[in-house]
Amino acid sequence: MTTLPSLPTPKRLGLVIDLDVCVGCHACVISCKEWNTGGYGAALSDQDPYGSQVSGTFFNRIHTFEVVPEGGEVVGEAGDARIVHFPKSCLHCEVAPCVTVCPTGASYKRSADGIVLVDEDKCIGCGLCAWACPYGAREMDLAAGVMKKCTLCVDRIYNETLQEIDRVPSCVRTCPVNARHYGDFADPTSNVSMMVAERGGIDLMPEQGTRPVNKYLPPRPRRSLAGTIPLAENTDGAKGFFAWLDGMLDRI
Repeated sequence: MTTLPSLPTPKRLGLVIDLDVCVGCHACVISCKEWNTGGYGAALSDQDPYGSQVSGTFFNRIHTFEVVPEGGEVVGEAGDARIVHFPKSCLHCEVAPCVTVCPTGASYKRSADGIVLVDEDKCIGCGLCAWACPYGAREMDLAAGVMKKCTLCVDRIYNETLQEIDRVPSCVRTCPVNARHYGDFADPTSNVSMMVAERGGIDLMPEQGTRPVNKYLPPRPRRSLAGTIPLAENTDGAKGFFAWLDGMLDRI
């Protein structure tokens, strides 16, 4: 079986995902698929892409849930319930069970930065790592016959041929609403460390004891509209943006 680094890694590279901001547009999913298929990484295969039994390999997926807070209720379309979009990929756990169950050493955790990777030349496709991962973050590539997972775009973040602004994971670079952030959690002054401290970033399923590096920022509580000033019915005298908007609406 494979062993984890014996000492804490000097860097803990990972992601912060803001669930309050994510709109579920899937831009990160598509960007990840494109980069890892058409970029420097090994291609992610699809089976029967235009047929009735479509399947494929993705590193990043978006799950969407209707969430009702404790004590809340669903009242028509304007109750306490809200939609939360939940992006999920490999969390690059500090105590990565996918690594310790691997019989060939294909799954490993880098001692320099904590990124968990798969050496496809060593992978025999036994699926033990997928069985051990509590987050369902590994997928079998049926065409290649090996297990694949998020690499944190290791081929981008260290690629000095790219402009510095592009040396972040593809999903982070693509997100149109800035819901995904990349950085070093070992540095308390990094952007991701400060976000987690300020917003109370949480681990996914902490009871598993895997200590995932990636963190989630929970949705903020909704603000009640009670007592707010209603929109004026008369828009005479509106200025700036509202004057432009009023003019555009008059054309409809």
